[in-house]
Amino acid sequence: MSTRFVYRTLIFFWVVCAALALGAVAQDSPTPPSPMKMDHPAVAKKGPANVLTVTFGETSQKYTLQDLASLDHHAIDVVNGHTKANEHYAGVLLSTLLTKVGVPDKPHGKDFRLYLVAEGADGYQVVYSLGEVSPDVHDGTVIVADRLGVETLADTGPFQLVATGEKRPARWVRNLVSIRVLTAP
Repeated sequence: MSTRFVYRTLIFFWVVCAALALGAVAQDSPTPPSPMKMDHPAVAKKGPANVLTVTFGETSQKYTLQDLASLDHHAIDVVNGHTKANEHYAGVLLSTLLTKVGVPDKPHGKDFRLYLVAEGADGYQVVYSLGEVSPDVHDGTVIVADRLGVETLADTGPFQLVATGEKRPARWVRNLVSIRVLTAP
């Protein structure tokens, strides 16, 4: 993969992230977002979500806490940049959930036009490229966590998107309610 391709892909996804963030803020508030604090918008919590919906095209799959608990779990250790603490999460690989709705598990060619938008119950949205969540392409691990240590995610759950290899948890999504896979033009 050429350096030029990687830079173009990164620029594209930063533009998509910015557009999504500005769209969400424009719907919630008439004032523009503060450039100083971009991690989580200040919107009212709606409480934990009970169902996670994963969608790709016309295919959709819903997961409850019990559904997710029945799938193969992986554990990751991360440093939470907000709390400055080491945290041990357990959950299902995001790539596992994506393949269940038809997303290729070994992407190539035009598959790299796919990206996903993960959204929390509070309206917070983040973007990942398919390459960033595919173990076939990327060394980092992205999971849909249902446990922090041995406990369920009482304050941030029942589902939370968590990724290794990030300097701060800006793209971790608490109270995860949906993951939509879309195709870039």
